Amino acid sequence: MAAITASMVAELRAKTDAPMMECKRALTEAEGDMERAEEILRVKLGNKAGKAAARITAEGVVAASVQGSTGALVEINCETDFVSKNDAFLAFANACAKLVADKNPADVAALSALPLAQDGFGPTVEDVRKGLIGKIGENMSIRRFKRYAGGGNLAHYLHGTRIGVLVQFEGSDVAAKDTAMHIAAMKPVALSSSDVPADLVAKERKIATEKAAESGKPADIVAKMVEGSVQKYLKEVSLANQPFVKDATGKQTVEQMLKAANTKVLGFTLYVVGEGIEKRADDFAAEVAAQVAAAKGQ
Repeated sequence: MAAITASMVAELRAKTDAPMMECKRALTEAEGDMERAEEILRVKLGNKAGKAAARITAEGVVAASVQGSTGALVEINCETDFVSKNDAFLAFANACAKLVADKNPADVAALSALPLAQDGFGPTVEDVRKGLIGKIGENMSIRRFKRYAGGGNLAHYLHGTRIGVLVQFEGSDVAAKDTAMHIAAMKPVALSSSDVPADLVAKERKIATEKAAESGKPADIVAKMVEGSVQKYLKEVSLANQPFVKDATGKQTVEQMLKAANTKVLGFTLYVVGEGIEKRADDFAAEVAAQVAAAKGQ
């Protein structure tokens, strides 16, 4: 049996907002497996357990560069919110976005090797990154990027610097911009239900199956409950089926809005700063105590 520590319980509670004792029970049942414990809580507590799962813990910015049908979205991470507002850091992020759009690097390593000069540092992106680390005094990294070119027009939306959306489309610029804003607000994972990644569908089906099984109802009813839950999930996370956020009635879907505007979305990318990254949580009291002890030992 894996030892369940207080820090593990605290971590699970921070992710799920579930009660402390429920977190401990879930971790015990999952034998310390954090991901499995989250699934157990969702089965027991429903969607409430997932409300805090998407909390952003890492800092940084999302930057965009768009010219006509060519554009890019880039996420650059740093350690603190303070540095994410630093002018040099923001300039670096914007420069990286433009380089991705202009030069089409294959990956982060290729982007890092491209020519760039900034704040007296260079001659490559990687040299500038290292120089800014030394100047600002905080680590930073290029996490990911997405580039679109030649397949239609582009619309983008930046919600501050923490959420960025790039939409490839044919049709109305206004409808495409509205769609980008909708994506930032509702965070779909795919264009349509059929495009939702198989691993996400499988995970949702597993959770729905375990939850339905606890109802004690006959197998045929359980099967219908599971399928109903999965279909509901697919509608909630697919762009086409989501209720359009700017529709006052709440009845018009994004698909219907786009059709009325004679517009077709070919693809989209959504970046949320730090999504999926666990930020190191320092125990400040323990750190101070260690420093005091070290000072006494001198």
